[in-house]
Amino acid sequence: MKRSGQLVITGKRILKQFVVVSVFLLASVAPAASLLRSKTAGGQQWTRFRGPNGQGISYAETIPIKWTQKDYNWKVKLPGGGHSSPVIWGDKVFLTSGDQKTSRGMLLALRVSDGKVLWRKEYALTRYLMNSSNSYATATPAVDGDHVYTLWATANETILVALDHNGEEVWQSTFGGVNSQHGPGISPIVVNDVVVFTHEHERIVNDARSAWIAIDRKSGKRRWKLERQTRGKTSYSTPCVYSQGTDVPLLVFTSFAHGMTGVDPSSGAVVWEAKSVFTSRIVSSPVIAGELLIGTCGDGSSGKRLIAVQPGRGGKSAEPTEVYKIENRLVPYVTTSLAKDGLLFTFHDRGDICCLRSATGEQLWSEKPAGPFYGSPVWVNGKLYCITKKGEVVVIKADSTYELLAVNPLGEESYATPAVAGGKMYLRTYSHLISIGGRKE
Repeated sequence: MKRSGQLVITGKRILKQFVVVSVFLLASVAPAASLLRSKTAGGQQWTRFRGPNGQGISYAETIPIKWTQKDYNWKVKLPGGGHSSPVIWGDKVFLTSGDQKTSRGMLLALRVSDGKVLWRKEYALTRYLMNSSNSYATATPAVDGDHVYTLWATANETILVALDHNGEEVWQSTFGGVNSQHGPGISPIVVNDVVVFTHEHERIVNDARSAWIAIDRKSGKRRWKLERQTRGKTSYSTPCVYSQGTDVPLLVFTSFAHGMTGVDPSSGAVVWEAKSVFTSRIVSSPVIAGELLIGTCGDGSSGKRLIAVQPGRGGKSAEPTEVYKIENRLVPYVTTSLAKDGLLFTFHDRGDICCLRSATGEQLWSEKPAGPFYGSPVWVNGKLYCITKKGEVVVIKADSTYELLAVNPLGEESYATPAVAGGKMYLRTYSHLISIGGRKE
């Protein structure tokens, strides 16, 4: 295979996968003992977009490869529709849905055993223009041992709400609206004792001021606000936590306006920034590949650049280094890539799936087993699961050699990402939530 993109190699380092789990433990507010999980159990929590630290990794051994509707644990019709992904804590799965006709957003709590809706909260939203691929329920909630957090953003106002697991509202904080050509679509995360989210605008109105914000998870009061530039393209990236070789674990943000940025989660101070690594809009989220951070950007219906960055080390003055970049038709745009065991898997808007060496960007294979993707992949016990826009779950072997294992139709379009907890997988289509797995094949 020919290598894709111009490579600048700074050296190869070996990093064991357990670091990803360690980062998640640092980033979570739950007691460490409650989060430790065996590979057999697969973990009882899936707390944010793409699960532990946003990296999409699960060791569950009870997720089927091929299935039919007869194999579902349950399938539930949702009130309204949307593109957000489920999050899970213990015996509850939380999910947002929206009503496009009445401009209402809904947060649902369902019982994992049978899909019964335990409670439902509704929020009146201001109607706003959006891309046809967007919805009133695009943002994925975040959950911890105490609360579930939802972010409802419109052009007029942004509402961050914390509810306990029984559906009682604990606090609500309101911010300005989001000015964006395609409409809002930002998801919150919980890091230590704060809820973090991006509040970026496009240069639609002169006084729009972008920021990254941290809110105290218990009180709803602002802990810090980092002012950011407002440029011509909003970013939809969800941050993650990176800790390799740094003094303290850092929040990593990706945006068109500022490139890739490492931020102290306790103060909101910028520790390092690679300002010019992206050339267009950011929709995907940052990926940790050993000591590297991977980000992508794009426009229209195609990716423009995949970039690998080595963060600064040994102090706040250290500068990040660009290790390699790829600029060709196989760069993803909307989907977030997945890194595991020295390999980087990219899923594309047009339906291509590629496997690269994460340390160098060397392309190992590229195939197109099904239709286009908007949802992002997850790695489950050596296999990759990703839902096409048409609503087909593509399952491939996570290996340097391509092997298609299954294509499972769900019967409805989907832009969401699978969630895995308690040995079960949760698949969201536009208007349904499906549970599969939990039994040995």
